[in-house]
Amino acid sequence: MNNFTYTSRPQRVVFGVGALAQIEAEVDLLGARRALVLATPDQRRDAERIAEMLGPRVAGVFDRATMHVPVEIAREARDLARRLDADCAIAIGGGSTTGLGKAIALESDFPILAVPTTYAGSEMTPIYGITEAGLKRTGRDIRVMPKTVIYDPELTYSLPVSLSVSSGINAIAHAAEGLYAIDANPITNLMAAEGIAAIGRSLPLLTLDADNAEVRRARSDVLYGAWLCGSVLGNVSMALHHKLCHTLGGTFNLPHAETHTIVLPHALAYNAMAASRSMERIAGALNGNSAPQATFDLAKMNGAPLALKDIGMKASDLDKACAIALENQYPNPRPLEKVAIRQLLQHAYEGVRPSI
Repeated sequence: MNNFTYTSRPQRVVFGVGALAQIEAEVDLLGARRALVLATPDQRRDAERIAEMLGPRVAGVFDRATMHVPVEIAREARDLARRLDADCAIAIGGGSTTGLGKAIALESDFPILAVPTTYAGSEMTPIYGITEAGLKRTGRDIRVMPKTVIYDPELTYSLPVSLSVSSGINAIAHAAEGLYAIDANPITNLMAAEGIAAIGRSLPLLTLDADNAEVRRARSDVLYGAWLCGSVLGNVSMALHHKLCHTLGGTFNLPHAETHTIVLPHALAYNAMAASRSMERIAGALNGNSAPQATFDLAKMNGAPLALKDIGMKASDLDKACAIALENQYPNPRPLEKVAIRQLLQHAYEGVRPSI
């Protein structure tokens, strides 16, 4: 076996149907007195539910979380937390809300308790992203990693099927890139393969759009897979796929999960020849013969968007996106080649099925 380094990070995970009922006990374990509850406007009701459960332990609710964490919103939330004398934050929602919690933690000693309602996986990582002046700045800092994560599958039952599929494939992208990361190791490889397989076999069941035991089990399995894929993302470095998606999201304000879903097959195709063993693992986890085609087909067969042009990208911005993605060099199995990356973006824009 090759030499490797694996860093485990202290984090408490509570997983199970009905786990949200333990939230007050989990706040106690954090040693916190007053919690600021974070949410998007659409999830205000979920935030208020938590506030009711915690009663006087809640300092307030901030419901202005938005995708890509605009720096203005982050500052507003930080200032509110200080004014309300909050000493922890509870982020309920997807990556946007977790990202806002991380932005608060980045400049304070706030512990974050995350309650995911999507399959984003951000709650398992020390990675943060803040958008300012049209550019998304990302980084890693252990301070931003949620101290506790409550995974309650019941909170995902109402997640629309279309968003569930995109969010699930977004999670697969974390593990897929983790398999060929420069610092991949046997532990993260196991997590990646198991996470991809759990999501791949369960996502199609969500399209039944029914409330029965089979679909509820599938929701639980997808959430489990997202946890594993997020753990991979938090332990290894990412490559071309994530760089492109951060560029497209932060600069052109494209929706996060949908962008990852669309770009993933094309980023895998770009790296296919240089990371053949990883591609075999991805394809095997999805019961396919080709990793790029298997991820594209998973999206197509389950109604996810396939083309950047369909989620707001303009053809006239593809050159700019390519230029931004090439500004800084970063590890990737295949060298970064301008013409090939521009072609990758064109294929993603048009939504064509990878040829390999």
